[in-house]
Amino acid sequence: MAAPFDLTAQWMADVTGGRLVAGNPDAVATGVSIDTRTLAPGALYVALRGERHDGHAFVSAALAAGASGVLVSDPSNAASPGDAFVIVVDDTVVALQMLGREIRRRSAAIVVAITGSAGKTTTKELTAALLGTKFDVFRNHGNLNNHIGLPLSLTELHSGPDVAVVELGMNHKGEISTLVGLAEPEIRVWTNVGNAHIGFFASRDDIADAKAEILERARATDLLVANADDDAVMARAAAFQGRVVTFGVSQPATIRAINIVARGIDGTSATIVTPVATFDVTLPLVGRGNLMNALAAVAVAIELDVPVADIAARIGTLAPASHRGEVRRLANGVTVVDDSYNSSPEALLLSLEALAATDAERRAAVLGEMLELGAHARTLHEECGRAAAASNLAWLITVGGDPARAMADAAVGAGMAADSVTHVPTAGDAAGAALSRVRPGDVVLVKGSRGIGVDHVVARLEEEAA
Repeated sequence: MAAPFDLTAQWMADVTGGRLVAGNPDAVATGVSIDTRTLAPGALYVALRGERHDGHAFVSAALAAGASGVLVSDPSNAASPGDAFVIVVDDTVVALQMLGREIRRRSAAIVVAITGSAGKTTTKELTAALLGTKFDVFRNHGNLNNHIGLPLSLTELHSGPDVAVVELGMNHKGEISTLVGLAEPEIRVWTNVGNAHIGFFASRDDIADAKAEILERARATDLLVANADDDAVMARAAAFQGRVVTFGVSQPATIRAINIVARGIDGTSATIVTPVATFDVTLPLVGRGNLMNALAAVAVAIELDVPVADIAARIGTLAPASHRGEVRRLANGVTVVDDSYNSSPEALLLSLEALAATDAERRAAVLGEMLELGAHARTLHEECGRAAAASNLAWLITVGGDPARAMADAAVGAGMAADSVTHVPTAGDAAGAALSRVRPGDVVLVKGSRGIGVDHVVARLEEEAA
């Protein structure tokens, strides 16, 4: 384990370009927080101004909760800090970013940064799990992957991990560039390019160009792990200034899966071919998309010299992140594939493919609208509706606005019986509709954009089965 180091008040003031206006310069913060509800005693509280709330209004609450100090742009909110220290900066968001970057630089951790249109969080979790067989590994929690979540995550590197695995998210051009500048990763992973957030872009190529910001500021010793099966990724990977290794299934790649056996919701078996060894695995995660995520994780682990035997053994024990393909076998004989955290056209098509490969008495799906698709929404939802029909579903419920209705109509147009397809506007309605249709032996996929809230459907199915 790398050596941890203290976050002293004066050092944090210096690296953020701030002024220490109160408190002991040698006072130490045990961590960094932006939320008084979860602030641990001893942490530095950073008061951020957001669209709905101004963190300066909670400075007193942070001090009452035991904050060792506060970082503010308005010192009047911290006029009576007691024994706490006060750092004043011009912009607390910029200061948090500078603090995260400087802690990252001071840390001895190797940083692995992951981006892509789908699979970022799962790839992060898989990579951290494989590396954890050899190293002390930090990974950012949940999907803290934006201009605030990433630097907040980087502040945790003062604890001295060997490796940090983080994800970089975006829905507009320039955001990945900012995050790469903060994380300064030695290893970059680019999972794929899809249509997620295409409502903010003119085309998939524009999305690819924005994701390609992961290539920026590379040193000759840096590594890119790239999806060999994705033409948009590979067309841009050639511009990377460091080394490139690839992973894939259908194209030649440094890390490749062959002899693939799809087992539906029970996972995938395959032989993984690497430069150092070839080994057989059974990945207990749903679908071909997760096989690709696992190959990316294997590529990183091989790069960092994790023993192949440890990689192979760990893969067989992997579990999905919460609401990201969790298979829930209920007491009433219903099986729910809880993929309710989020959705995109590419991810949904892969989930439907896995559902179709599942041996079940009946297959069914509750599919929420996919948001941020802009002018492409109707066409992409219709494509997914036809795929749902091709998956031999006993019943289908779509949830949301007009795009979700178009998905239902397309499923009927592709051959599903009209009385087996229902469109409803809300997740609450979908839960009721699902309870009226579901029966023992059904395998039900529940997937949709976070804003649609189809996790409510999962919760209701579980409640009724208890």
